[in-house]
Amino acid sequence: MKSDVVLDLENAGWPSLLVDSSGTVLRGNERASQLFKTSEQPMPAHLKEIWASENEATLEHFVAGLATPASASSSIKLKTFEGKPGSFSVAICPVEHEGKKNYLLQLLPELAPSAMRSTDAGISLKQKLDCALQLTRSVSLDFNNALTGILGHTTHILSKMEPAHPWRNSLLEVEKAASRAAEIANDLGTFSHQEKEVRTQATGNLNAVLQRCWQSFQENPPAEQPVQWTMQLERSLFTANFDEGKMQQAFMRILENAIQALRAPGRITIQTRNLELSEATQDRNVRLSAGAYVCAELTDNGCGIEPEVLPKIFEPFFTTKKGTTHRGLGLAWVYGIVTNHGGGVAVSSQPNVGTSVRVYLPAERRIVANDVASTKDLKGTETILIVDDEEVLLSMTHTILTSYGYKVLTAISGQKGLEQIKQHAEAIDLVITDMAMPSMGGREFVEKAHAIEPGLRIICTSGYVRPSVAAENERFYLQKPFTTQELLVKIKDVLMLETSSASQ
Repeated sequence: MKSDVVLDLENAGWPSLLVDSSGTVLRGNERASQLFKTSEQPMPAHLKEIWASENEATLEHFVAGLATPASASSSIKLKTFEGKPGSFSVAICPVEHEGKKNYLLQLLPELAPSAMRSTDAGISLKQKLDCALQLTRSVSLDFNNALTGILGHTTHILSKMEPAHPWRNSLLEVEKAASRAAEIANDLGTFSHQEKEVRTQATGNLNAVLQRCWQSFQENPPAEQPVQWTMQLERSLFTANFDEGKMQQAFMRILENAIQALRAPGRITIQTRNLELSEATQDRNVRLSAGAYVCAELTDNGCGIEPEVLPKIFEPFFTTKKGTTHRGLGLAWVYGIVTNHGGGVAVSSQPNVGTSVRVYLPAERRIVANDVASTKDLKGTETILIVDDEEVLLSMTHTILTSYGYKVLTAISGQKGLEQIKQHAEAIDLVITDMAMPSMGGREFVEKAHAIEPGLRIICTSGYVRPSVAAENERFYLQKPFTTQELLVKIKDVLMLETSSASQ
């Protein structure tokens, strides 16, 4: 994300501050200036200048927790220009600013009871806020549905397209733009929802993800030159929690960069290993605390990166591929995915020798199940019922699944879905249902579907509404928007479960 991120919020009705990891204020929007300005300066230089003594936690504790997922939202008190403390619900969003990781604080004023009673034509401020939140929720859900269609079709075409196709780079840019838009939609949903939830990451097999990446290039080999691949995967790999779809996208971007940089004869090595640190360690730009990690290292014998260029490679829109369609978002996107998982990306390179990219993810000292699979394993012959009130999503999902061998039934509503289950109960192996549907919502549909067929496997999808049945078991939930890969992996994961565990 570029340094003009705050400028995008100038029209926002709430103050926003961009701060670094020490609490220094880097920028702020006009609303923040109006609220926190002093006679000497239009913006506080540090959070300590506006931190109110009424806060239960210290400023040091708040700053130390900026990078902690659990601190994504909280309530704090800050001194306004009048010198009085004001209460704010603060939403914390990590952003890239001038090549460094900083934090965007969106400060939503908490209205006092007296303010709640203020009316305009008989409508209280609280009612107006509720209406605004409801509108935001509705926009977020519709936005996610639209993005699901865009991202699903785009990633489906990319999975079938040869790497040398002249339109591939343009489609990759569409995929990146849709993924960025999905993050914005998720932020809207988080802002609008009163019950804040922390999304848990599922246990994944990093070896399996890298094996699928390698298999993808085997099925569609690069046109530029042959590549000699070496796989050195740790057999007893530690367990890590991550989103398999997003991590696969990150590794694909790294490997695509490596292939484009290769010199004949081209060689790429993919290696995984466990890492146990008794004390904090530094690897280039990555600071690793003591603990267990899994490390994936991808090495090529390409042209390498000049020393003066190396520090800039994670900057958005920076690229060494001049005169091409590349926009320099690849490694910045990889960096964002990995750091959002609590990990880090280190890169070492020598000109005319090659480049090594090391991805670190926090892990548990527990061996992951060795179920390495290839992209061929994502195909199936089972019958799947898709229930969604958006025809474009029914069409998109039908196209993807039938191209991978599945038999597909569709239903435009929960009631139609129940009719399909009654008619084809013995044939249906899996149901995928949206949770936000008119007339009959997803939760009601799931309950009635299980009343008809108790052992039926059901995957719940949503742009934001997370049902309790999914919260109890993350394996039965798929976040919208999703890619082709994420959809296929989720389906395989659920189909492999025993029937007795599929009743949720």
